[in-house]
Amino acid sequence: MAKRDYYELLGVARDASQAEIKKAFRALAMKLHPDKNPGDKEAEARFKEVAESYEILGDEQKRQMYDRFGHEGLRGAGMNSGFQSSDEVFSHFADIFGDLFGFRGGGGQRGPRRGADLEYPLTVEFLEAVKGVEKEISYPKHDSCQQCSGSGAKAGSEPQTCGTCRGAGEVVQQAQMFLRIRTVCPACNGRGKIVRDPCAGCTGTGRTRREEKLKVNIPAGVDEGMQLRLTGKGEAGEPGGASGDLYVTIRVAEHDVFKRDATNIIVRRSIPYVLAVLGGELVVPTVDGDETLAIEHGTPSGKVITMRGKGVAAIHGRGRGDQLVQLVVDVPRQLSTREEELLRELAKAQSVKIRDRSFWGAVFKGFGS
Repeated sequence: MAKRDYYELLGVARDASQAEIKKAFRALAMKLHPDKNPGDKEAEARFKEVAESYEILGDEQKRQMYDRFGHEGLRGAGMNSGFQSSDEVFSHFADIFGDLFGFRGGGGQRGPRRGADLEYPLTVEFLEAVKGVEKEISYPKHDSCQQCSGSGAKAGSEPQTCGTCRGAGEVVQQAQMFLRIRTVCPACNGRGKIVRDPCAGCTGTGRTRREEKLKVNIPAGVDEGMQLRLTGKGEAGEPGGASGDLYVTIRVAEHDVFKRDATNIIVRRSIPYVLAVLGGELVVPTVDGDETLAIEHGTPSGKVITMRGKGVAAIHGRGRGDQLVQLVVDVPRQLSTREEELLRELAKAQSVKIRDRSFWGAVFKGFGS
């Protein structure tokens, strides 16, 4: 099923400011909140849709990519997998829901806390970004403790059910006549369990720090600033909580020959004067290798020739851009005697007045006598 337009889901114009986008999301989140629509599956689905919309439009980089490439572009960069549950929405936007409902969480901290998201800056070569590449990365993170399997309890013991919330991780308060608000249990901090005899390896947290190694597939066509979202590869959550995500931010190294403009590649090439005048052939580099380009006679300096389909593959998988070759006529600063003679003959044939070197030579000779 095709995704709906994010601007349409939030009810804002495409040129809406960030403040307008946030205001629209807050209003819709209040209206569609699961506690106000118990058992309403349609409202819950819309709640997750508007949250996904705000996740993209509320971030300038993601918004620019969406405006440029649409849903397919985001999917190719691993950015719009959406939210699987309302709890995941609450966890992701805990600060906003805390503001909305006047207390910490607004439902966003039910149960064990989700692990934090991490960001990893990854630099790739220009041609790797164009063609796609697999990279191995290594980064420090908190992961589930191996000694206690993430429970936080010493071997031979188990966490006990919290007596305050009876394992729910939350307590319910009546905020208004029609609205019940769930808050984090103050006794177990949302875990639902209390560790009486903590694990020595993690001191009861259920997490230890280690180095994570991953192989990351960089899709063809990625550009500077794009992010790949690796679900569950961030920090481990509290015992029983989901792991955060890892966002791999792409940095693209500059190339000596190729420059990029969206899906087009720009190449600047110098050509001899005679080639520009008489026409001929010129070998031009492309991302797929050298190709021969036909140069028409009478080509002016600065002319741009388009090589169709020789650019960058669109990240959403629909075609490739072009290579734009700008030709600049090279004017030599030094000439051989024969080359100068030929040019003087040409100038004479075209009745072009040029400097007479013999005249200046005689002048300088006179000074030396």
